[in-house]
Amino acid sequence: MNFETVKRLFGWCIPFLLSPILSHAQQVLNDKNLTISKVWAMADSNNKKNQIQQLQLQASDVHIKSIKAERLPEIAAEGTLAHVFPLPIYENGLFHTPEQFPVVSKYYKVGADAYLNLYNGGKTNTEIAAAKTESALNTIKKGQQMQETHYLAAVYFYDVYRNLSYQSLLKQDIKEREKQLAEINQLYKNGTILKSDVLRAELRLSKQKMLLTEIENSIKIARQKLNILIGREDDAELIPQIGENETDVVALKQIEDYVLQANVSSFQMQLSEKEQELSKLKLKAVKANVLPTLGFFAEYMYAYPQIQFYPYALSLYSNGMAGLKLKIPISSWYTNQHKVKEAAIQLKQQEVADGEVKDQVRQQVKENYIRYKESVQRIGLAEENIKQATESYRIVQNTYFNQLSLLTDLLDAETQLLQSKFELTTAKVNAKIQYYQLLKTTGNL
Repeated sequence: MNFETVKRLFGWCIPFLLSPILSHAQQVLNDKNLTISKVWAMADSNNKKNQIQQLQLQASDVHIKSIKAERLPEIAAEGTLAHVFPLPIYENGLFHTPEQFPVVSKYYKVGADAYLNLYNGGKTNTEIAAAKTESALNTIKKGQQMQETHYLAAVYFYDVYRNLSYQSLLKQDIKEREKQLAEINQLYKNGTILKSDVLRAELRLSKQKMLLTEIENSIKIARQKLNILIGREDDAELIPQIGENETDVVALKQIEDYVLQANVSSFQMQLSEKEQELSKLKLKAVKANVLPTLGFFAEYMYAYPQIQFYPYALSLYSNGMAGLKLKIPISSWYTNQHKVKEAAIQLKQQEVADGEVKDQVRQQVKENYIRYKESVQRIGLAEENIKQATESYRIVQNTYFNQLSLLTDLLDAETQLLQSKFELTTAKVNAKIQYYQLLKTTGNL
């Protein structure tokens, strides 16, 4: 069997070997029944902002290696090839014919030099430390971006769920209103009610259908936002899978525990601390501007002709030297003072900003903690409102068809019952999002 035959067989086998992997990946992307954990996993892999932060982190890691490479000796090679023009000598003045001094018309030189930094005031070490701090900063930014993506995905996810719940409730309500409209039409035919009651019932039904259209459009918009966020096709089908206990009330710990968690895990605080470290390193680097630099150098060259030293010679020659080079930046002793003051002020500014960030995080933790407890109370209130609205609707419905109440009372009772069901769904979703907001503030989402 020759090589071409083996290559053709391998080419035929590759699609069969990769098909299970590709089909599984495609199945994950096309799966319409998604839990919040699956949504977060897809967002971590496919979200473009997360990918940007990952690339930024990779670039910062390469930057560290680039600065470390500055410790290596600098080596350079150079060459010169030139045509030397005749040398006119004006013995009798510029306005008289000069004498031509014979010169060699060709000149060339090749050489190499090297320089090894032995000491530069610690600038290289400071730059490496700053690059490592920036890498750590980008790591924190990546975690923060993933957390922001998780929160935004949860908002869109529960927005789809909430509107799907609205849609289900409204469709059921429309069926009941259509059945009720048929009963009202029968009463009108029997002459027991006026035509205005029929018109009011038809008007309410048409409003409900328009509201259903608005809800369906909201589902499409929220679904597209979520699909884009997690890297799926815009119009891919998506049905949130919510567990039975997923929207239950979460038993909160003491607020002090969340504040302590935020002090340790909050991305805002971590970013502020790293920014403060960078300011310290910048001040250290500026102070090093007045320190001397010391390095080892070496150079060697070949040239033709020899015109560097007297007597000149029309022949090839070589020359080299090696030694230590010391440079003392005397002017920096008076030009660097303002730079040091500027860097010191920026460090002080960053220290104050760090304190402000801590105040903001502490305030956000308390606000989200209180808002979540408020959301829990709204759930209880919404459940109680449904009980009352259900009983009110039952009473008004019986009295209306017994000619003891007006149609407007019945329509108000129906609207109140549907609104109460909407409010319960909204309260549960808002409480869940508010809890995620609390976790995001503490850096644990």
